[in-house]
Amino acid sequence: MKKLSLILTLLAIGMALTYAQEKNYLVFEYMRVEKGNTLPYIEYKDFLEKLYQESNNQGDIKGWDFWSLKSGAEQEDFHYLTVTYYNDPVKMMEGLSLGKLISYGKEVYKDMDHKALHEKISEAHKSRDLAVRSYMEEIVAVGDNFRLQPGVLASFDLMKAVEGRFEEYETAEKEVFLPIHKKKIENDLMATWRLLRTALPFGSEARSTHMTINIYKDYLQFFNSMEYEDIEASQEERRAVEKGLQSRDQKWVYLATLEKVVR
Repeated sequence: MKKLSLILTLLAIGMALTYAQEKNYLVFEYMRVEKGNTLPYIEYKDFLEKLYQESNNQGDIKGWDFWSLKSGAEQEDFHYLTVTYYNDPVKMMEGLSLGKLISYGKEVYKDMDHKALHEKISEAHKSRDLAVRSYMEEIVAVGDNFRLQPGVLASFDLMKAVEGRFEEYETAEKEVFLPIHKKKIENDLMATWRLLRTALPFGSEARSTHMTINIYKDYLQFFNSMEYEDIEASQEERRAVEKGLQSRDQKWVYLATLEKVVR
């Protein structure tokens, strides 16, 4: 009996460790690029993509996305968004230093020395204004079998849970809205959906506390999804949706197109 209990305990620990290893931590970096820097930044973007691919190959990151923003908060006026994926919060907070990027560059660009790589990476950073950086952890994801590729669309919805209703909001997303998104995916109206919360402490004046990411394979799927209405939903389910909406404030929505992806 004791042996069985030990085996069950070890299995539970193993499952917990596996879950911890699979959890995603994401860094969102919103960029502004002045008109005169657009072409240089596009060139540097291609240069940096290879560095992030090498970082992924070495296991320092889980992935990297480069998105072109089509719409968002007017006062923000961001042009691009990068998303870097990590498998633990420590790596996420440490990020990729200039020294690490140079070391990746030495593996990828054999004809460039340390000084040339330093200058190239510095120029890439100077060509854009890193306006906002957000650290997030993934809570729920559905549709992970969909493979991201350039051209897909995403809606990044920034939410702020109503003060005092934090847990109520997350419960609503998991128990009320998640089934709706699953149904959309099953009916080819959405590719993937994710719910994230901020990974850093925040106060009542925080810009946002959560984010949902809605991925669509093309504009046709996006617009069909926008017109979707679950006519089979019961009155009780509709009331649950309304209550869930009241537990958060949808601050901003950014529509974006994927241009580069590293996995």
